[in-house]
Amino acid sequence: MKKILYISTVLLLFAAQYSFAQQKQPAYEMTVEGVKVIVQPSGNEIVEIQTVIKGGVQNYPFNKQGIERLAMLALTECGTANDDKNSFKNKLDKVTAYVYGNSGMDFSTISMNCIKSDLDVVWPLYVDAITKPAFDEKEFARIKQDAINNLKSQASQPDYAIGKLAKQTAFKGRDYSKSPEGTEQTVKPLTAAETKAYYQSVLTKSRMVIVVVGDIEKEALTKMLTQLLSPVPQGKPFTLKKEMYAPAQNTFKAEKSELATNYIQGITSAPQPGTADFNAFNLAMRIFYDRHFLDVRSKNGLSYAPATWFDGGTSPSANLFVSTTEPDKYIAVAKALIEKIKKEGFTEAELKDMKTTYLTGFYYRQETNGAQASSFVANEVLHNNWKRALTLNDDMKNVTVKDLDNVFNKYITNITWTYRGNTSKVNPQLYTAGNKSVTKLPPSKVTKPATN
Repeated sequence: MKKILYISTVLLLFAAQYSFAQQKQPAYEMTVEGVKVIVQPSGNEIVEIQTVIKGGVQNYPFNKQGIERLAMLALTECGTANDDKNSFKNKLDKVTAYVYGNSGMDFSTISMNCIKSDLDVVWPLYVDAITKPAFDEKEFARIKQDAINNLKSQASQPDYAIGKLAKQTAFKGRDYSKSPEGTEQTVKPLTAAETKAYYQSVLTKSRMVIVVVGDIEKEALTKMLTQLLSPVPQGKPFTLKKEMYAPAQNTFKAEKSELATNYIQGITSAPQPGTADFNAFNLAMRIFYDRHFLDVRSKNGLSYAPATWFDGGTSPSANLFVSTTEPDKYIAVAKALIEKIKKEGFTEAELKDMKTTYLTGFYYRQETNGAQASSFVANEVLHNNWKRALTLNDDMKNVTVKDLDNVFNKYITNITWTYRGNTSKVNPQLYTAGNKSVTKLPPSKVTKPATN
């Protein structure tokens, strides 16, 4: 049964890879009005276009957190010079099309998705949203209040609170300690006029990349994009800054909170996107997730949903997370697991299975034009290489067990720990001590079934 499942997974991977990479025409890039444009013919009737503004949290100071996200929302929620909010949305609804903005840590995107036959209706709306947003004061007040309400709701969620505390602690004074959604204190004073002025300051050709996934003739596409870009100023040269996070020692910060359980998150270093270590570390952290889950939950019953993950942004990090009533037992398990991996390494079987699992998931997610466009965007902005979206299968084939062992040992070193919960239940010294202070995993709580 296991063999049949493995063969089926491999066949799914090959089928998904074929559908993604073998299009009618190969992907290509061109330059329009000084802006790089990446085009992937889709072989279907859907058109997805994503206009990228680079920078993310690097674009604004600490006291203006949330301004870019509000600006992206306002592009479609506050109307344009030619349509108020209702008119704008009614025209999109009539043809079942979408235009929306979003912001993140490293870049923002303004996206549109429609059927090719409706492009003549949707494209002018998309151009107006980007180049002629109205920032109507009444509508802006509405979306700002919604943002504040969401922030209040998030503040009551322990998972969100520990994540925010962890980032603010690890990246203190750095851009990555900022939140794209902002805080109540930074969002409340923002006005429609100020947010519009901010948007106009970052809408420059020097910060832009455009990705198109759809079957549009090159000449027609160039004409469309020229219409979009000609009013946009060139702006000053912009380079997305990349920073390493490498804590000099283990640290621990606790925040007392009346919770039913205790929340812990650790942050340590990770490789930069675009470097040789990136792919191997990505796989290593996914295998580490499985081992961490097995030891923390299955074997020791310390947490319902322990997790580890790799944040591969411009300030990359490896993360460990757990909610537990026994924080000191958790750190013993986590440290012993890390040292066990460093001593014994990963296995060929783990690597083989994870390559298949990761690539199957990656190509499965590329079934929509929007997902393909997002992959091109992330690879271009973060890795400076949009073609990585097409070569990932071959890239991953080259990763070896030795690569996994090397990157895990290289980057999983000192950890910045943060804690929210009952501070009387945790011993900070267990977290700040060297990782080798615990060298043996606690005995498993899993009991073997009795034999007859």
